[in-house]
Amino acid sequence: MDTHADKQLPIVSRSYAEGQLARAFVTALHHTDPATRARAEERAGGWRRVLAGMADGTLRIGSRTPARGLPAWVTLEVLHGGFATGAARAGGPLLPYEVEAARKAGVPEDREALFAHRLTEAGLAELWALLDSTCYEVTVPEEAALLTVAWLVRAGETDAALELVREIGPFAATLRFTPRPTASRAPDIDAVQRRTVAQAGATLSGRGPNIAVETQREALAVWRPFEDELLGHWLETAGPDHRVLDREPGTGWHERGAALLDRYRVLAQEHTLCGRHRDPKGNPEILRGALEETTAGRPLDARRLGLLRHAVTSMVRKRGLPGSERHTAVRSAQAAQAALPSHQDIARLVAHRMSGLPQETGASDVTELVAPVTEAEQRRSGLPAGTAVPPAIRRVVETARSAPLRTLVELGVVPSAEVMAELVPQLVAAETAAAYRDAPLRALTAANYRAFRNRRSLLMLDLERQIRPEELPWVRAVSAQRASDTRVRASAHTTLRRLAEVAVDGFPGTLLPNPLVRELAVLARRTDLDAPLVEELAADIFMGTFSRKFQAAAVVAGELLGGGSLYERYYGIDYAAVRARGDGGVGRGATRRKAAVEAPEFAALCHERAGARGLHSVAENGTVIEQAQILTTHNLATLVHRVGIAPDTGWVDLARRCFVTVCRLTGRAHHEQRPLGTVKDAAYAWRQMLFHLSLCDEKEAAGAVAWTREEAARHPAHVAARLAPALVGLRLVVDGGAFAADGTADAGRARRLTGWTTTGGHWLGEGPVGPAGR
Repeated sequence: MDTHADKQLPIVSRSYAEGQLARAFVTALHHTDPATRARAEERAGGWRRVLAGMADGTLRIGSRTPARGLPAWVTLEVLHGGFATGAARAGGPLLPYEVEAARKAGVPEDREALFAHRLTEAGLAELWALLDSTCYEVTVPEEAALLTVAWLVRAGETDAALELVREIGPFAATLRFTPRPTASRAPDIDAVQRRTVAQAGATLSGRGPNIAVETQREALAVWRPFEDELLGHWLETAGPDHRVLDREPGTGWHERGAALLDRYRVLAQEHTLCGRHRDPKGNPEILRGALEETTAGRPLDARRLGLLRHAVTSMVRKRGLPGSERHTAVRSAQAAQAALPSHQDIARLVAHRMSGLPQETGASDVTELVAPVTEAEQRRSGLPAGTAVPPAIRRVVETARSAPLRTLVELGVVPSAEVMAELVPQLVAAETAAAYRDAPLRALTAANYRAFRNRRSLLMLDLERQIRPEELPWVRAVSAQRASDTRVRASAHTTLRRLAEVAVDGFPGTLLPNPLVRELAVLARRTDLDAPLVEELAADIFMGTFSRKFQAAAVVAGELLGGGSLYERYYGIDYAAVRARGDGGVGRGATRRKAAVEAPEFAALCHERAGARGLHSVAENGTVIEQAQILTTHNLATLVHRVGIAPDTGWVDLARRCFVTVCRLTGRAHHEQRPLGTVKDAAYAWRQMLFHLSLCDEKEAAGAVAWTREEAARHPAHVAARLAPALVGLRLVVDGGAFAADGTADAGRARRLTGWTTTGGHWLGEGPVGPAGR
């Protein structure tokens, strides 16, 4: 494995980085939006630094410490895919608050001088004042370091303080170790919201006009009335049947026509959003073009006259004569629609409402923020009183709602497991901080944890592990202050179970995202539970083996599902053999380090079940990883059997909701040119459905399986057709049957549904034709 990594990684990494550099360069060169071009140019600079560091050896991509000279605890600048540029996020030029701090302290404007000042009596007093007020913000973990030193000194832990200073001191000239002061106190550590009030307000304040809406507004307010004037002008020449040019135009007709054309040119110059009036085949342009010819003294030929008469007849037939009751009703409704306030103006009004709230937290009640415009606001803003706040603006405000996580999921404020994973660090930060008895230290710990979770993960190879928050020097320095009683462990268990239940119940049929798994694992380590949680592995950098926690998770799954469960029978698993193989040692030739971290027997089993031939292609890697997910249930068994989750809705309901997800994804795959990603997601949902069915009693499971055919029939016909082999296979296993070694049965009518295949297209994405890959 090591040899494979050494030989393959540099080639793959350079190729990937070069591709990203080329993509960023093209965007920076050609994109129409200046801000997007600027961001792309910045990305291109980052990728150039990556390639230069790889070339001169200062960067070791795939290592836990990829930047030469920087320890693992330094927060690095990390690009897409986990590539470190070598730059520290706490480095770079001094920030304005650092310059101001140096000016007030009377020291040179450099970090080393500022660091030294913070360790004087005056500097420590400033840090103690920040600690007690909590009026500070930690954006990268390093900014919590000197506050920790100050806390230790005040607590009498001078040895620990000195040791921490010695460890971070060599980087005092390059990294910032002090937080940025704020006008308000730190947010409540128990608050949960997607955005702060300030962030949501800034989004609303910066909202630009909706081009589609403003185009429609221009059409209704400018061009429709002008079209009516054109039509009315030509109708002056029409006889009783509205045939234009059946009678001589009255006095001044040509002059008024010329004035109309002059006004058209002014309108076309001032109002450029709507282009329908320029369509040569459109009725308005036919009327205008004919008027151009006539006012210029040129007679209309038969073709143009026919087009003109047809256009006039069509316009009158559609809405009636200008000024008629029908025509007036249509235009009045359109004028009222055009006069509606723009979303941009309403967004600014709502942002003004939000400006009066505390900015660094969420809002516990958003009712008043999204209420209709009041009379007082009408006098100030000009917006009509009673104007409702549009749904698009309400959704932005809702992101600042502070409420229990389950409430936010139920309200749709948290629409996916990925978004939930962004919020969970707030709760884990509160749980982390609760272990400390001192209030200022609790606030500092929570701020540090939130900043730590903003670190981007590094690309890791050879089973390297991302750094954990407890490895940061300033966290280690106060570790003795943590309570170690059963109350803390019980609290962590309660939080773990609650979060896991919200995730499993709120987003059935969805793989738990890695950031969420990491947060749950943090909580699991604080309990007495033996709860191995595993991340989703990337098929493009998979090195063919698994860490020992995968084997442990498979053993837990066997404890719950072994003995003939539907899940075990459907996937052809012998969980007793899984456990036995896991007890078989580390394999001949394994190093001591590998023996501590690898599970070679488990990896061999996954390769066997996948039918892998050692080609190390992305598709083959994917089949191996999928078998690991099948054997471990990708955390579901651990959460049920060790953590003890029991979703309120029940297992049958979860199974049904998983199948609805399967149907939705299958329908989506029907319209995609490259549906394999969607097929993989459908297989995830199918696997979770089988897991939930396996926890039902026999009668409940049979009823749910029968229901799947009814549900499939509710979707478009192609969905039921594509899923038919999978449903036949499910029914087969429920009735006691089994699949053959290739995952088919009943002459190919029944198929085991898995997501990855090495045979090209997947039968679920291309239709039920031909054998499926395992």
